[in-house]
Order: sequence, then structure tokens, then C-alpha cells
Amino acid sequence: MSELFTDQWMKNFMEQWNAEPELSGALEQIGFSSVIGYGFEGDDQPKGVLTVESGKAVAAGAYDGETLNWDIRCSEGQWQKWIGKPPGMMGLGMAFTSGKMKFKVGDYGAMIKDPRMAGPFIKSFSVMAKA
Repeated sequence: MSELFTDQWMKNFMEQWNAEPELSGALEQIGFSSVIGYGFEGDDQPKGVLTVESGKAVAAGAYDGETLNWDIRCSEGQWQKWIGKPPGMMGLGMAFTSGKMKFKVGDYGAMIKDPRMAGPFIKSFSVMAKA
């Protein structure tokens, strides 16, 4: 596996995102569009960014100052753990409440309460494993 959230890793993630109907297809049904940053806790800015329009990833790469709708941070070890064994709803909830996952931008509470968004969010971790 290449280094997480690098330009090439994000481009691979975009391809896998679009190939997964439980992710891109489910988000397309609700018209989900966002710019999502991914990175490590303690860093000033995210490392990678994914732009999603109507469920489909349309751009991906190293973060370059884009305005984010979501900015998700964890330790590198936590990201690796979840990529190796994707979390369920309870695991994500525990990670958020314990501070292992932080949303610098975005409303985790609103997202996790909406099953149309929560299911695809959980699915994104297994898609990361393919990037």
C-alpha cells in the first residue's frame, strides 16, 4: 500500500470510490456533493482531497487549499487500522466520542444520524483498502 492520502493514493481512491455502487451509487441517489479532506491529527491541513458531485468522485489529489465541506482527521495508526478492518457504526461512534476521529469541518452528528449518508461513509473505509 502506498502512503496514505498522497496525490496518487487519492487518485486510486477516486477510481475505487466510483467503482463501488454502495458508495457512489448510494450517494448519487441523495445528490451528495462535497469536497472532502483527509489527513492526520495534529497537521495544519489535510493531506488529500476528494471532490464528489452527485455521488461520483470527479477530482482527487494532494490538498491544495480547496475549501472543504468535510475535513476528517485521525492518527495514521487509526487510519491503517480502519483500512485493514473497516469499522461499523458503533466503532465510528466510539472513535468520534473518544476523540480518535475528528471532524475539523463537517457535522459528524448530522451525517451519522442519516442512514443514507452513514452507510456510504462506513463503506468508504473498505474502499480505502483498495486504493
